[in-house]
Amino acid sequence: MTDVVDSQTRSRMMAGIQGKNTKPELLIRSNLHKNGFRYRIHSKKLPGKPDLVLHKYRAVVFVNGCFWHGHNCSLFKWPKTREDFWRNKITRNIENDQMNIDKLKSLNWRICIIWECSIKGANKDISKVIKKIVRWLNGKSMYLEVRG
Repeated sequence: MTDVVDSQTRSRMMAGIQGKNTKPELLIRSNLHKNGFRYRIHSKKLPGKPDLVLHKYRAVVFVNGCFWHGHNCSLFKWPKTREDFWRNKITRNIENDQMNIDKLKSLNWRICIIWECSIKGANKDISKVIKKIVRWLNGKSMYLEVRG
């Protein structure tokens, strides 16, 4: 199947996609802040530059886009154009994510991954996701993954 827009338009559209400060990330940040949590963002000192670093809890939070991180959900579909390029890119992203998680675990950091599908959509309740994160931060578990 051919693309519905020309290659220059597609290139401009893809270049406009943010890697930091995305809407899902800002939503999680603002809600955690409202709940009294303080954090640093995009720490270059830690593997994977986590979206949020909560030093007090020795915890990091990643807010992952389902497409870019190859999440097996309704928001992810393999592109029909340039299939080899996209398979390589997304597979590399998945491998890098796992490598960074392994490094963070070895450094005794607690890890939370929030998938875009857990907060995106009209029927999604952000307060439920925030409650899960708050319970996890106040608990002892080393890992939390919130899926849609």
